[in-house]
Amino acid sequence: MKKFAWSATTIIILLLAAFVYWRFYFVYSEGAKAGILNTFQQKGFLFKTYEGNLIQSGFKANVQSIEFEFSVEDEKVAEVLNQNSGREINVHYKRYLGALPWRGVEKYIVDSILEVRGLGNETIIAPKKPSEK
Repeated sequence: MKKFAWSATTIIILLLAAFVYWRFYFVYSEGAKAGILNTFQQKGFLFKTYEGNLIQSGFKANVQSIEFEFSVEDEKVAEVLNQNSGREINVHYKRYLGALPWRGVEKYIVDSILEVRGLGNETIIAPKKPSEK
């Protein structure tokens, strides 16, 4: 009976470990998304995580837009994103099946920045010129 209890406990622990790995550490998908970086902030009560939001345009007439909400673990990536709010950005992300509180609120984790458009004098969100009367 003691051997059965030991075997059952070992199997349950292994199954639980496999489930935790699959749910929180297995990369379900990865890819790239581009859009205008709308918001980027550090927030949280116990775990301060970086959270952001890209707005992806649908059609050329801007009839439809899709929001991509993500978290960032890497401080260097977070610093670059924080400096480029309002610009068009292309990011690489990994999607997990579950979110961990110290990793971020979202299941999508941005791990690198592929491209930032609008650097230098060129800006995506240009100030309006005063109308001439």
